[in-house]
Amino acid sequence: MMYDGALKFMEAGKHAIAHQDLPRQNDQLQKAQKVVLELMACIDQDQGGDVARNLISLYTYVLNELVKANCEDSAEPVERCIKIFSELRDSWVQIEAQTRGAQNAGQAVA
Repeated sequence: MMYDGALKFMEAGKHAIAHQDLPRQNDQLQKAQKVVLELMACIDQDQGGDVARNLISLYTYVLNELVKANCEDSAEPVERCIKIFSELRDSWVQIEAQTRGAQNAGQAVA
């Protein structure tokens, strides 16, 4: 899942900030930014309605915070991004589980 990759890069970037490893910080936070941009590119705003618009807004916020963290060598924006992406990831996992449960229930009835 792309969220896992983004979270891994964010954690590594935060760790690099704490250890003042600027090259690794830059590398890891840029990787996280690329994942966020890829997620944004996958959203169908025409079909997605409010959900798509809300996701674009969240992704835009996260992207801006990652850039801010990298420019300011600050872990706080990264921590906010990790919180948001962790919550989004957990939500998608729950949706997937519910969808699978509904599909399995439908197969059991048939």
